[in-house]
Amino acid sequence: MQLLTTRVTERLGIRYPIIQAGMAGGTTTPELVAAVSEAGGLGTLGAGYMSADRIREAIREIRERTDRPFAVNLFIPEPFEEDRERIEQAQKRLDRFRREMCLPASPDPGKYREPFEEQISAVLEERVPVFSFTFGVLPSEWVKRLKRQGTVLIGTATTVEEGALLEESGVDMVVAQGSEAGGHRGTFTGSAAKGMVGLMSLVPQMADRVRIPVIAAGGIMDGRGLAATLMLGAEGVQMGTAFLTCRESGANSVYRDAVRNARDDGTVLTRSFSGRYARGLRNRFVSEMGKYEEEWPDYPIQNALTRDIRREAARRGNPDLMSLWAGQSASLSRSLPAAELIRNVVREAQDRLQGKR
Repeated sequence: MQLLTTRVTERLGIRYPIIQAGMAGGTTTPELVAAVSEAGGLGTLGAGYMSADRIREAIREIRERTDRPFAVNLFIPEPFEEDRERIEQAQKRLDRFRREMCLPASPDPGKYREPFEEQISAVLEERVPVFSFTFGVLPSEWVKRLKRQGTVLIGTATTVEEGALLEESGVDMVVAQGSEAGGHRGTFTGSAAKGMVGLMSLVPQMADRVRIPVIAAGGIMDGRGLAATLMLGAEGVQMGTAFLTCRESGANSVYRDAVRNARDDGTVLTRSFSGRYARGLRNRFVSEMGKYEEEWPDYPIQNALTRDIRREAARRGNPDLMSLWAGQSASLSRSLPAAELIRNVVREAQDRLQGKR
């Protein structure tokens, strides 16, 4: 047990240095978040696409299930260009998939994203123990207000430079997101290509640069990954794909099957679904739309434009048109209750660190 005691476990008040990633879009159900926290890790509600009212409801549901620490994750809003010509062209290209599923052509996408100030106000009002975020640096006003009430802050970095910027901003810990990670890239300085640093290179360099604890993320699915990143200088891990196939996950059966059947070379980086680079399983939508990668509207516009297609595909159980976010180690996934997954990861890591195998 002492082998896995770090500044992360001590500051967060958790038994094991394992954080369940705040995956947005419905996979991080209150049941999953609570189960992870109850098992000794830190469950995280992925609230990036939730309204403030829904965030409040989910937080209260989590608290009904556990009295252990948990986190809420949000996306830092970025400026974007509303290029009408690009939007119209994107709609025309997407209409072919709408026709396949008998959806209206070029629908009005509605609002592009939930108001961030309303979302984070809900987090503040509910006095969430841990707040994590990605896509940028949290404005100083919110850093001060959250820290004043004792909330632990965790930012996301894809380069050492970003990690240093987050430390300067006042966060308590930083997630080092390696290029292997599933879902959206957290890069916020320079191009997406600049942030494509592998985890084995990123963790020790970031650990040497910043004084705050580093949490490793990207391709970690079992105790081997936890042990390896601790040896590299991390003080905890953040795992996302590993929890997608847990019993408590909100991923539907089609998504779970796709993750379980993934190959080591089965993921790809794409802007086609959201307008921001994200790693997911290759499917027909990604393959056919890949030639337009640099022509899609910015995030979150493209994300809003594809919303109706993704939702209908999920309803029909059609993986070819779903955004199947997953990391490069998806083939190592296990279909277990969250508590059992955590127990296995802990046991495997302890065995490795003790040199048993």
